[in-house]
Amino acid sequence: MKLEASEHRMLVLRAADLAELVLPYFENQRPHDQRPRHAIAAARAWARGEIAVGQARAAAFAAHAAARETTNPPARAAARAAGHAAATAHVASHAPHVADYAADAEPKA
Repeated sequence: MKLEASEHRMLVLRAADLAELVLPYFENQRPHDQRPRHAIAAARAWARGEIAVGQARAAAFAAHAAARETTNPPARAAARAAGHAAATAHVASHAPHVADYAADAEPKA
């Protein structure tokens, strides 16, 4: 199914909002690594028309690299959620992965 441009932007913004909710799990482990935060910002910037999709993709790749560099499972999942949020600018089918990784980042009771 093809999304209208406004629907795609809304999907990206929702993905960014969700990824931001779990971002502290990453930042508490790696406070000086801003790559996942930058990916979320890139997603929002793309939705506002401020950056090209290629820049959002680059930010997504960087967030995924940050995920690979941590051994903490919630931190890794939070970074992956951020990466998929930015990647949603490129392909909308990345959006469900944000929710999956956000759920994985949450501590289990």
